[in-house]
Amino acid sequence: MTRLNSFFILFIFASFLLAGCSSTEKEEIDSGSIIIGHVTDSHTWHICDYKSKDGSEHAVAVNLPIILIDEGHLEVFSSKRFHHGHEVYEGKKHSYALIGGGLEKEEIVCVEGPVERCVEAENVFVDGEGRTFVLLEDEAGKTLKPVDISITKTAAAIIIAVTLLLVIILASAKKYKVRGTAAPHGMQSLIEILVLHVRDDIVAPILGHNTNRFLPYLLTLFFFIFFCNILGLIPIFPAGANITGNIAVTAILALITFIITNFNGNKHYWKDIFNTPGVPAWLKIFPLMPVVELVGVFTKPIVLMIRLFANMTAGHIVILGFVVIIFILSNSLGMAVGGAVSAVSVFFAVFISLLECLVAYIQAFVFTMLSALYISMAVETPEHE
Repeated sequence: MTRLNSFFILFIFASFLLAGCSSTEKEEIDSGSIIIGHVTDSHTWHICDYKSKDGSEHAVAVNLPIILIDEGHLEVFSSKRFHHGHEVYEGKKHSYALIGGGLEKEEIVCVEGPVERCVEAENVFVDGEGRTFVLLEDEAGKTLKPVDISITKTAAAIIIAVTLLLVIILASAKKYKVRGTAAPHGMQSLIEILVLHVRDDIVAPILGHNTNRFLPYLLTLFFFIFFCNILGLIPIFPAGANITGNIAVTAILALITFIITNFNGNKHYWKDIFNTPGVPAWLKIFPLMPVVELVGVFTKPIVLMIRLFANMTAGHIVILGFVVIIFILSNSLGMAVGGAVSAVSVFFAVFISLLECLVAYIQAFVFTMLSALYISMAVETPEHE
């Protein structure tokens, strides 16, 4: 029997095991909540679930700190106090409830104390003990919310990613001091290849003599995006968070590129926006072209933001979709059908995961290249001058 055949048999066995290991009882699978719950942000870092001997289900999660500013009062407590959004935490100023989750965004709102009678209104919250709380509203009728500066799953993942990245980069830099001009080895070799690739293949051909001026930022941009993309594909804590699939993260990265581009723009850059060369005078007077060019200044970072967010989120959704379909078919059509389908689902999930490794690099490459291109357009001087 060849190694390929042995691997294929093990693959089929693992697929059947995956379909039947979760539970012997049929349970309703909320696929939408599972998938969207993974790719969106939250106040807890869910790792896994397990069942105790009495049949009750328990969640293993990292409870992140909740930091609120409510009318000048600082509230700091653990997200464990919410018990996965089922209970209310009584603070100094107000009581607080975690609303949303699953297909909805998690939000912390202010609530009044429990009421004994049933409240016939939409602005109510029922905790895990069946107590009814009324959501506080402002004068305009909007639900009252404190200023939320909590450490969420995405924020915690960024801290972990940046810490690991700094350790790797600084360790590689230290080896250069110790080894001098000797040939690099280990992680140092990989870092050197990536640094030279970004400098020689992305930045230098675009920025030319301005390469060294903007290389530190563009290297930081590439390594941060690439490292976060790779960590997001590892389904084991402390990895697995969809950092670059959070539009707030991609928006900040695009905003930094936008600020660097426009603050370093020379007179030729701004002149070409408001007095576009080679355009009929009536288009400048109208003024159609200045408006188009000015809109382009803002659409460029928006394109950067959406491209990275959409591509990384789509990849996570597709992979989770292939995995979740195993349990859906197992519950609806039986374990035999789920086991048969699991072989195909696992194969495609692994294939998409490998493809996502390539996409993780491509997205970091494209974001860095376009950032370099936008900066180049702002700082370069026309050749005819």
